[in-house]
Amino acid sequence: MFDGYDSCSEDTSSSSSSDESEEEVAPLPSSLPIIKNNGQVYTYPDGKSGMATCEMCGMVGVRDAFYSKTKRFCSVSCSRSYSSNSKKASILARLQGKPPTKKAKVLQKQPLVAKLAAYAQYQATLQNQAKTKAAVPVEGFSWGNYINSNSFTAAPVTCFKHAPMGTCWGDIAEGVRVEVPNTDCSLPTKVFWIAGIVKLAGYNALLRYEGFENDSSLDFWCNVCGSDIHPVGWCATSGKPLVPPRTIQHKYTNWKAFLVKRLTGAKTLPPDFSQKVSESMQYPFKTSMRVEVVDKTHLCRTRVAVVESVIGGRLRLVYEESEDKTDDFWCHMYSPLIHHIGWSRSIGHRFKRSDITKKQDGHFDAPPHLFMKVKEVDAAGEWFKEGMKLEAIDPLNLSAICVATIRKVLADGYLMIGIDGSEAADGSDWFCYHATSPSIFPVGFCEINMIELTPPRGYAKLPFKWFDYLRETDSIAAPVKLFNKEVPNHGFHVGMKLEAVDLMEPRLVCVATVTRIIHRLLRIHFDGWEDEYDQWVDCESPDLYPVGWCQLTGYQLQPPAPQSSRDSQSSSSKQKKKAKSQQYKGHKKMTSLQLKEELLDGEEYSFLQGASDQESNGSASYYIKQEP
Repeated sequence: MFDGYDSCSEDTSSSSSSDESEEEVAPLPSSLPIIKNNGQVYTYPDGKSGMATCEMCGMVGVRDAFYSKTKRFCSVSCSRSYSSNSKKASILARLQGKPPTKKAKVLQKQPLVAKLAAYAQYQATLQNQAKTKAAVPVEGFSWGNYINSNSFTAAPVTCFKHAPMGTCWGDIAEGVRVEVPNTDCSLPTKVFWIAGIVKLAGYNALLRYEGFENDSSLDFWCNVCGSDIHPVGWCATSGKPLVPPRTIQHKYTNWKAFLVKRLTGAKTLPPDFSQKVSESMQYPFKTSMRVEVVDKTHLCRTRVAVVESVIGGRLRLVYEESEDKTDDFWCHMYSPLIHHIGWSRSIGHRFKRSDITKKQDGHFDAPPHLFMKVKEVDAAGEWFKEGMKLEAIDPLNLSAICVATIRKVLADGYLMIGIDGSEAADGSDWFCYHATSPSIFPVGFCEINMIELTPPRGYAKLPFKWFDYLRETDSIAAPVKLFNKEVPNHGFHVGMKLEAVDLMEPRLVCVATVTRIIHRLLRIHFDGWEDEYDQWVDCESPDLYPVGWCQLTGYQLQPPAPQSSRDSQSSSSKQKKKAKSQQYKGHKKMTSLQLKEELLDGEEYSFLQGASDQESNGSASYYIKQEP
């Protein structure tokens, strides 16, 4: 094991520096179109009576509909964007068509004139912008420094079964020894030394070179799944030299005897660890595969989309009708929002048929076995019925659990759910949840678990009481026994750090914290942002990842908002969220006019329902109150 050991003298190591460069911001379009709505004509110049221009996205709309007292921004999303980035970077990203490098959440419905104005602005700027989707770089963020300076704890990798190594992490813990590059060395060749794990944070480990005992001066963070981390004995089998760090080089005269003594009985990585890492990062979805995915402009239906890229199991899906490939949607390959071609027809779900009459060359349907399977249900006996009331996570405002109604019962256990008091007249914002979904709850769930239930908008009798509401609406509650009551031993604890998708801007993965746990339900807080942007997420959600996942997969991590952004948010956060966005999990700029067009296109098809499958859910107490 120690045949690779070598002892060499060293010189002083060198340091390096980097330079930064800036790009010039392209000018805004000089001429902008006129917007007409219901006989009224609006133009773009600021100062026009009753009109305002968003300082972030350039959208023009009715001033009274704009966010905050200053009317500088069209929505909370743009207010956050402006405060979290320099104005220069924000404008550059907007003009070049780049995704924002901030967390954004669209929380307000905009009037039609605002949507038309946004679309006109988007079309005008599109002529001058580059078609790239590369993200604007953000300042460097170090999980290690963040964890160390605040004494945070990260959720263990075993909490994330869908993540690489989530099911085969094994006994990797503090005290495990590994062979890593020796950076305390000035030799011209790359040499290694043995280090022990002092602290684990997801995939990241704080390592200390053997021989430093209680000296933490050269401790360093490293991703355990990285290519430079090896089990003890790797150097011997690979012919690589083991060289003690320069700082302690003269501490012992017989380093080989020291290592034998220190490593006897110690644990190291499995010999096939790197192979397992590689295998766990192979994803079955490939580019050019066709899938059915939720239509982000009409929640009630699906559309055909094509896999454009796969990063860490996350898919960038481009809607098939998008010629310039800008109309996209991000989700994990195990997301309940994507399905195989033909799924909508099989269960009676609404579907928007594509204008593409023939598959493009190279495109092919993703095999049905690649998609996550839902539990079979027995709908033959007592089952969900249209009109039944329940509580559900609002897909347009994931920080809220709302009063909801079953609007339609589909095949195979699927339900169309509407949020009471805020539904569109045509049902375009109904959302499809499976009967076993962890995002729907029986009446009374919030009250028993001390969660604030969001009543129907405009409902005057507050505080909200379910008994009174059921009587007033002449409706009944969905039977408790029909809901999913299984609670896995997920391993999460309040205060744990992780990386989480901002589901209102699903291309972004952000630094986040678990702040509440109710059975299998987690409340995820995005570090640096106000609590109103929190999200309720299931413990097994494929949109949660261990610390270090972005580094491992090459995905861009969004760091916590800086203090300046937090200060600027303090006043605006006192305002309650008003209306929800018409769009589900995506950019409002991409879908502004489509909302009007698609209401008129008539290209929606509602298929007949098929037979339901059979099997009952597990049983566990769902009404045990848990403290926050």
